[in-house]
Amino acid sequence: MTRLILIRHGETDWNVEGRWQGQADVPLNARGRQQVTQLAQSLANMGITVIVSSDLSRAAETARALAHATGLSIHFDPRLREIHQGEWQGQSIGKIQANYSEALRQRNKNPAAIAAPGGETATQVLGRFLAAVEQIRRDYPDETVAVVSHGYALALLIAHYRQVPLEQAWDLIPSNGGWQELNLD
Repeated sequence: MTRLILIRHGETDWNVEGRWQGQADVPLNARGRQQVTQLAQSLANMGITVIVSSDLSRAAETARALAHATGLSIHFDPRLREIHQGEWQGQSIGKIQANYSEALRQRNKNPAAIAAPGGETATQVLGRFLAAVEQIRRDYPDETVAVVSHGYALALLIAHYRQVPLEQAWDLIPSNGGWQELNLD
């Protein structure tokens, strides 16, 4: 059984501002750096043997804190990136609601098939994320693997394994600097 420790990156200024980051490469803020230092200390003795991370800087910095605490190296995998939000990346939810109200309504109604303009669907994100997880299972059977990623991408994975509809994945987004355990048989 592969044990995954699913970790969401620490806080960024865009998290605080309510801006949708998507695959924009936004760094951690001061609070986010404090969160990941505490996170790394709390996970240091969890038996983690491997760290796999999104290559975006906010996840990479989170993974580096864990690597420092555990002495492990990091394997970067772009398949663990957040959903690409297309034209909505960098915009606040208020601006998205004002400028794309119908597109947002349609996307929220059917995220599996409808993407933000120029972005990815939930199905596309889940497909690439599951491919990465399957490789982790093959490469690291019976190990404890820290997977450092992003809120919605992690929520989609959690929804998949808990058999929750993708439309409800928004309710499963971990907090910044939060983590959950997932055991894969």
